[in-house]
Amino acid sequence: MLQHFENYLRQEKRYSAHTCLAYLQDLEQYAIFAECQQLSDWQQQNSAIIRSWMVQLLESGLSNRTVNRKLASLRTFFRWLLKEGKLTENPMLRIQGPKAEKRLPVFVKETELSPERIEPLFGTDFEGLRNRLIIELFYQTGMRLSELIDLKEGALTDQYLKVLGKRNKERLIPISVELAEMIFRYKNAKKALGLSHPNLLVRTNGEALYPQFVYRLVREVIGTLSGVEKRSPHVLRHTFATHMLNNGAGLETLKDLLGHANLSATQVYTHNSFAQLRKAYGSAHPRAVKTS
Repeated sequence: MLQHFENYLRQEKRYSAHTCLAYLQDLEQYAIFAECQQLSDWQQQNSAIIRSWMVQLLESGLSNRTVNRKLASLRTFFRWLLKEGKLTENPMLRIQGPKAEKRLPVFVKETELSPERIEPLFGTDFEGLRNRLIIELFYQTGMRLSELIDLKEGALTDQYLKVLGKRNKERLIPISVELAEMIFRYKNAKKALGLSHPNLLVRTNGEALYPQFVYRLVREVIGTLSGVEKRSPHVLRHTFATHMLNNGAGLETLKDLLGHANLSATQVYTHNSFAQLRKAYGSAHPRAVKTS
């Protein structure tokens, strides 16, 4: 049954492999808790059992955000069972998740990502060119990890790159002359080694990158350049968005660049931008500046 549900997520909902895996893991975790082994067990689930699971998750130390994500997996699954005619009532209708914590996106300062600081970290061989390009693509385009790994050579020009985002939605992201030249140098190094993989970014053995490879690189680079505690590819995406807003980009423009489905997902970055504006106001306005 879960296999059929996975096919639904992949083919109809067009969720990424990563999202499908997360949904299935959440369902398997619930199935263990509620002792669901077959369809009849799922048909006997009710809001009381689901609330008990939610309490257990919270008591185990999981964040409200994580618990809400797991509940979202259950909601999708029970809606699918209802759609397939395997349920007559959705037990999730009476379930309300815990209030989500408001967390500001973590980002790296502009001064910490200056070319003068980044360039000495990388060599001029194939690996050095590739690793720097990975960091620059994250920072200069705001793309997601999965989008970077799957980026094709044929999806690039000297002016933009074409990204295949969530639900296979395409978007065009402009690139700078500097980034275009960086890509050109990397592609020449890749060609010189005889690496012909259709993905732009590959390992020295010619095979595609994988998430943990990129995570390790980004953690090391951010750890060298900045003191932020969180060090992941998504931090560079947050950094791209925050720096764009701080330097005058509009929310609609940023929404399109990030590939967000709606503006509410983009508005979270305005908090970081307001913090910067408040700091500037506090240091510059006569009524705000503290005098001794």
